[in-house]
Amino acid sequence: MEIRIQSIHFDATEKLQAFAEKKIAKLEKSFEDIKKVEVQLKVVKPATAMNKETTLNVAVPGNTFHVEKTCDTFEQGIDECVDAMRVQLTKYKEKIRQ
Repeated sequence: MEIRIQSIHFDATEKLQAFAEKKIAKLEKSFEDIKKVEVQLKVVKPATAMNKETTLNVAVPGNTFHVEKTCDTFEQGIDECVDAMRVQLTKYKEKIRQ
């Protein structure tokens, strides 16, 4: 699984990147055949609350899934994106089994 983290309008710290990679690695428990994961971390309107936008794109054979969340912190956004992606991947896995 290839993980690419892109930070827009700011520089992501090593700690934030490590956190994202750790959380995303857990997605393989839901779906083993993940090819590529793209994470976009973006600051919108820097002076406001709820200004951290997290986008998660997961490529699996024959499909690509997309989740986008806006939160107060990137950590919270990553958590919510990974949870939502886990649900999508589980549904997809059930669908292809049948």
